[in-house]
Amino acid sequence: MRIALVHDYLNQYGGAERVLEAFNELYPEAPIYTLFYDQEGTMNRFEHKPRITSFLDHPLVTKHHRPFIPLMPMAATSINLGKDFDVILSSSAGYGKGVRYGGDAVHIAYCHTPLRYAWEHTKYFNWHPMLKTAAMPAFWYLKQWDYRAGQKPDRMFANSSFIAEKIKRYYGRSAEVLFPPVDLKVFYRDKRIPKQGYFLAVGRILHYKKFDLIIQAFNKLNLPLYIIGDGPDLEHLKSLVRSPQIRFLSFLGEDELRAYYNGAEAVIFPQEEDFGLVAAEAQACGTPVIAFAQGGAREIVLDGTTGVLFHHQSPEDLMMAVKKFQLMVFDPQVVRNSAKRFSKTHFKKVIAKAVSEATKNRK
Repeated sequence: MRIALVHDYLNQYGGAERVLEAFNELYPEAPIYTLFYDQEGTMNRFEHKPRITSFLDHPLVTKHHRPFIPLMPMAATSINLGKDFDVILSSSAGYGKGVRYGGDAVHIAYCHTPLRYAWEHTKYFNWHPMLKTAAMPAFWYLKQWDYRAGQKPDRMFANSSFIAEKIKRYYGRSAEVLFPPVDLKVFYRDKRIPKQGYFLAVGRILHYKKFDLIIQAFNKLNLPLYIIGDGPDLEHLKSLVRSPQIRFLSFLGEDELRAYYNGAEAVIFPQEEDFGLVAAEAQACGTPVIAFAQGGAREIVLDGTTGVLFHHQSPEDLMMAVKKFQLMVFDPQVVRNSAKRFSKTHFKKVIAKAVSEATKNRK
C-alpha cells in the first residue's frame, strides 16, 4: 500500500498531533504532508520523519500563524500528491483535507472539527464590530472553501458525536464517530501517588479555554489550583490571580503530567471542546473531571460517576460544582475503566481496518 499522511500544520503538540502520531505508528514509512513545520513547537515528536510542506513553511508563520489563516486554503491546495498513493489519510481541523491528488486514491479523513474560523468565527475572534465587518468577505471565502474541501474525502471519521453533528450541519454528510487516542500505557492510575489536595487545569492558554473563569472561581474558593500550560494569554491570566493558592507550571513531560493527574483531586475543564483529550487523560489516571456540560465533555464525563458537570460558564456555577464535588466520593477504578473507551489500541485498529477496506475496494 502506498499511503500518505496529511495534517493541517505542525507548530504545536496537542490532541490533533497525537492523532497524527498514531497514524505514523501504523504507517511509519508514509510521508507526512503539512502546511508548515516547527520541530521545537512539536517537542521533536516528528523529527526525522519525511515531511512535505507548503509555501507557508517559514519561521514567521510557524511562530505566529493566525494572521496567515486566509492564506491557508491556498497553501493546502498548493500541495499536490499527484497519483502516487493508494490511500490518503488526513488529520484535519480545516485545511489538510483540502490537498490535491489524482488517480483513484481513497481519501480517509479524521475530522477534529469543521474549520472553526469559517463557521464559528464570532466565537473565536473577539474583534471590534468594524473590523469584523471588514473581514466578512474573508470568512465567506473560508466557508465556501471548507464546504468544498469537506466533500472530498471518501470516508470521514469525527472525533465525537458533537463534531459528527457539525459535519452533518455544515457539510451535509455523515461521519463515523471514533474517539481520539489516549495511550493507556502512558496515562494510568498510579496507586503509589496519593491525592494531594490540589485541583488541576491543563492545556494551551487560549481565550476560549476559559482559564480566566477557573482563576476567578478559585480566587474565591481559596483552594489549591495548579495550571499547567503556556500560550498567548498567560501573562493576562497571571494578572488575574488574587489567591496565593494558585500556581502556574510550564508544559511537562508525560511522566510528570501523569503524576500531576494522579495527585489531583479533580481536573477542571470549563471550555467547550470538540472532544477534550485532557479530560480523557485525567480519567485514564483515575481522576474525576469537573466539566462544562457542552461539546465533547458530555461524551467523556458521566455526571456523578466519573465527574461533575456544570451548565453555565460562570465562576459562580463552577464554584458550586467544586463544592458539590467535595461532598461526593468517586471510585478511581471506575473512572479509569470509563476511559478505556478512548484507548489508542482501539483507535489504531479502527483506522487500520478502514485503510484495509479502502485498498480492497480500490482493487
